[in-house]
Amino acid sequence: MNAVEIEEAVSKLAEQRFAPENFPFAFLEAFGNSETTIKKLRAGASNKTDVDGVLQRSHIHLKFSTEGQVMKDLAALRDSPATERWKAKFILATDGKTFEAENLADGETVACAYSDFHDHFGFFLPLAGITTVRQIRENAFDIKATARLNKLYIELLRENPDWDTEARRQDLTHFMARLIFCFFAEDTSIFHSAGLFTATIDQMSTRDSSNTHEVLAELFRAMNTKLAEREAAGIRSWSNVFPYVNGGLFTGSLDVPASARSPALISSTSAASTGRRSTPTSSAP
Repeated sequence: MNAVEIEEAVSKLAEQRFAPENFPFAFLEAFGNSETTIKKLRAGASNKTDVDGVLQRSHIHLKFSTEGQVMKDLAALRDSPATERWKAKFILATDGKTFEAENLADGETVACAYSDFHDHFGFFLPLAGITTVRQIRENAFDIKATARLNKLYIELLRENPDWDTEARRQDLTHFMARLIFCFFAEDTSIFHSAGLFTATIDQMSTRDSSNTHEVLAELFRAMNTKLAEREAAGIRSWSNVFPYVNGGLFTGSLDVPASARSPALISSTSAASTGRRSTPTSSAP
């Protein structure tokens, strides 16, 4: 598994209801362990724990805790003779509410809400044999954005198969480039407030998202129109707050592929790109 695939698997695990006895195995599976490896650990054949947890030798010692005992259990994992004997690189304890882990090689730690542990998937990438951890960890949200962009791309092609033809493929590439620019611009000084792009889409889209492609087209049109020319061009007031962006990114066709899930997909992709947590879509009626 590559880093993008791991991020997707870990994110799915974090979204699921916490199942204490299954979590260690699901966690290891998310980092690419085979079904055979998981079966051996479940059966105890390769589980080397001495603290009623799961120890995969040369990798990690995990334990699910009763509520409020995470810190105590993490200390038990750290002091465990089996942790040292079987050369575990990481220790991890969670009760489904709190999540704590430690890299025993350098002492670096993670402590967060269980629901947020997917944001730290880069910390554990050595479990998958990926050694460029620091570089990938520093770009964790870029990896999340890549995965979300891929989902958005697939969804758009599913609902707009004509955009996968030779005649429209360049238009889709241009559209995705515009989105990527907007995702990062709304979290910088390029746009006048954080989250402006996705908030506008949420607010101006109907509940069934039937007009989202029109909202996006109007935003792109505004960003391709100089401020002095906007009144004559009839730029809508809600899009007039966006700056003029020169350089040709917003020139050409303003066609936008339609999707019934556009606002939610765009919101989640933007949050991953900028490091913000996505919020539920609250479209205007």
